[in-house]
Amino acid sequence: MVRRQIHRFLIVGSLTVVVDLVIYSLCLEVGFLVSLSKAIGFLAGTIFAYVANRFWTFESRRSHVAVLKFLLLYLSTLFANVSVNQMIFEAAPSGEKGRLFAFLVATSVSATLNFLGMKYIVFREQSASGDA
Repeated sequence: MVRRQIHRFLIVGSLTVVVDLVIYSLCLEVGFLVSLSKAIGFLAGTIFAYVANRFWTFESRRSHVAVLKFLLLYLSTLFANVSVNQMIFEAAPSGEKGRLFAFLVATSVSATLNFLGMKYIVFREQSASGDA
C-alpha cells in the first residue's frame, strides 16, 4: 500500500510541479517579484495537490479536519519552498537554467516534507479503534 501511495504521490507531484512551474513562469514574465511569483505558483499547485492526493493517492474519506491539517502543512512548506527558491535563485547563475535549478531544489524540499506530512498527519489511516 505504501508503494502505491508513493507511486501515486509522485504522479500527482509531477503534475503539481507542472502547474506550479507554469504559473511561476507566467508571473515572472508579467513582472511579478520572484517570491510573489513562487508563492502564487505554489498555491495554485496546492489546490490541485489537495484534491488529487486526498481522493486518489491516499483515498481519504476525511473532510474538514483533513482540509485544516493540509492547509497548515502547506503553509509551513510554502515558507520552506519560497525561502529555498529565493536562496538558490540568488546564488545560481542568472537566466533560465538558474531559475529552473532554484525551482527544482525548492520543489524537492517541499515535496519531501509534504509527503511525510500527508502520510503521517493529514491523511493517516485511522487505527482499528477508530482514532483519528
